[in-house]
Amino acid sequence: MQKFDVFILGTGVAGTGIANKCAQAGKKVGIVDNKEYGGTCGLHGCIPKKILVGVTDAFQKSKNLEGKGIDEAPAINWKELIDFKNTFTDPIPENKEDNFKENGISTFHGEPVFIAENQLKIGDDTIEADKIVIATGATPRQLDIPGAEHVLSSDDFLKMKALPKTMLFIGGGYIAFEFAHIAARCGAKVTIIDMEDTSLPHFDKDIVQHLVEATKELGIELVMNTKVAEVKVEGDNYIVVGDSDGKKNEFKSDAVFNTSGRVPAIDGLDLEKGNVFYSKKGIEVNKFMQSISNPNVYAAGDNTATKGLPLTPFASMEAHVVTRNLLKGNKQKPDYSVRPTAVYTLPTLAMVGITEEVAREQKLNIKVNYKSVPEWYVAKHLGEKTYAFKVIIDKANGLILGAHIIGPNAEESINVFAVAMQAGMKAKDLKGIPFAFPSASYDVAKMV
Repeated sequence: MQKFDVFILGTGVAGTGIANKCAQAGKKVGIVDNKEYGGTCGLHGCIPKKILVGVTDAFQKSKNLEGKGIDEAPAINWKELIDFKNTFTDPIPENKEDNFKENGISTFHGEPVFIAENQLKIGDDTIEADKIVIATGATPRQLDIPGAEHVLSSDDFLKMKALPKTMLFIGGGYIAFEFAHIAARCGAKVTIIDMEDTSLPHFDKDIVQHLVEATKELGIELVMNTKVAEVKVEGDNYIVVGDSDGKKNEFKSDAVFNTSGRVPAIDGLDLEKGNVFYSKKGIEVNKFMQSISNPNVYAAGDNTATKGLPLTPFASMEAHVVTRNLLKGNKQKPDYSVRPTAVYTLPTLAMVGITEEVAREQKLNIKVNYKSVPEWYVAKHLGEKTYAFKVIIDKANGLILGAHIIGPNAEESINVFAVAMQAGMKAKDLKGIPFAFPSASYDVAKMV
């Protein structure tokens, strides 16, 4: 039996932050992961994805400026791109574990399972802890269809040594759009099959439509209102059978990827033995990120049933909350009111706050500034045809309720709105700030 003050399951953004802060506070800390150390963001998500986007962004900028000073856009070498990506991701597991050890944190590898409310079993090791934190993140949703064994995951996409000529993505969420944009610019013929009638439903519909148009212009085929019923093998190809209201269609592809979403990675933890209540959304927690059924357990990140989106900024914020409550008692609560997020397609789509649709449903008295502005300098000097924004303002008090942007540097501009909303600034306050010109942030004042 090894005893700890705090024991954490998962070495991603949430688990790492909690472990290091608790160790710095003098707690005896242990941590475990059933995969390589580093979590989704560093190894399989944000970081490697953005590296691939960076190269395709350079390609697209050159493409947009052909005949405007650029003679010919360069070609992308997929193998070199993946090798470059690996220079970032390969060192992470060892570096992270070394850092834990330097901070006095005991490290474990294997499948953790609860054997009591404050006890775990990891292989031959038995762990007892005053507090246990579940930060195991999320995992790709499994497809329950014939031929599911032939379908690859987003992890596989990031490891491909060669780019297939044709690719098909099952599901039309942000992962599908991001990877589809990367693959298409690298030369693949791409298809996205989505069972919904609209893409990216959490984002503003009008702004998403601009992305849909840009996606189609890139040559990506969007097949909507179609549920994948089966994946078959035909020679060196795969045949994806789609069902649209009873009508069957077949799509041939060299590779098929499951981008139908991610689910909390909590299966196999034997949560019942730990008296930890959970749902399909994840670990059920109270306002302090503490298990509603077991006060010895806290949870943070994508495996938790909260209002936060399954994204790194939310995991990081929840980690700060959990750490504070572990060290100081239950005092801090998560705040999901202002959290910017982005879809790293090209052009980038970004948002913060609520959509116009939600504002209308809540019967709020709003002013909506919506405009397509490819003629504005930020887009025009790059040859970018897609640049649009929508800002939702409360007429009663002038506060910004939501901001939605698609275009160059949208992921940066949206942070200006996030800061303003967090600080309680009114829309007119942004107009009075002398932002640097020319810059994407300068356009914020014109958007309000």
